[in-house]
Amino acid sequence: MAAHPIALDAAAASTPTSTSAPAPASTRGRWLAGSLLAWPVPLALLALWYVAARYEWIPPQVLPAPDAVFRTLEDLYLSGELWANLQISALRVAGGFAVGLAGGLALGAAMGLSPRFRDYVYPTFKAFSQVPVLGWLPLLMLLVGIDEALKIILIAKAALVPIAINTCKGIENVPTRYVEVARVLRLTRWQTLSRVIFPAAAAPVWNGVRYGLTHAWLALVVVELLASSEGLGYMIVYGRQLFQLDMVIAAVIVVGVVGFALDKVLALAEQAVLRWRKPGF
Repeated sequence: MAAHPIALDAAAASTPTSTSAPAPASTRGRWLAGSLLAWPVPLALLALWYVAARYEWIPPQVLPAPDAVFRTLEDLYLSGELWANLQISALRVAGGFAVGLAGGLALGAAMGLSPRFRDYVYPTFKAFSQVPVLGWLPLLMLLVGIDEALKIILIAKAALVPIAINTCKGIENVPTRYVEVARVLRLTRWQTLSRVIFPAAAAPVWNGVRYGLTHAWLALVVVELLASSEGLGYMIVYGRQLFQLDMVIAAVIVVGVVGFALDKVLALAEQAVLRWRKPGF
């Protein structure tokens, strides 16, 4: 069996491949250029916000000045209120995403590996996935109340859908020639899955994981806006109720920054996943 991976590599090498990877200096140059190009739009929006607040194009009660928002953000951080609510939100996302990840990978793999199972399940799953998080909220509030179970279920649902779909499509799109080579080499079912199908489907599956985490974070904010007494979403609601728009904008900024950071972390992890995938394919 030691020759199997080599044979699989040879089969993969016989197909057209992309050009060689660019030199590290070229990659760093593109990364630096992309980073610089990302700054003009947020800086322009910040300048527009400052000018609009400075000349009161919009009443300050509705649009607080940037310095007022950043002072509020600093006060929330120093008081510990921001960190406490962020921790609560992070734990909710972690729990819901873990459930959605496990369920999405299992369901997506089952649909991708078994056409008969997919024919039975996929239409119902597709209809289920079309109902947004808000559509399930009233029913689940009656069934499980408004405690943590409600939030975990809704976050898990939001994460499960893209993970399951991308896993299913990734397995379906594995080149047939890979499976044929595995059959010629008489690999066992598990060897075919672990050495052929899963590595070949790693990129789309990981994209599904990224989308799943993004959807989970969005679902968290929606749930906390409507059914929570703590968390970042609740801070937005609390600020609106007190008409403290500086707190609202500060919480929105934190939500955006954390969501962006989570996606970047998964993007970096994706590079490691694809490096693991390269030796076999």
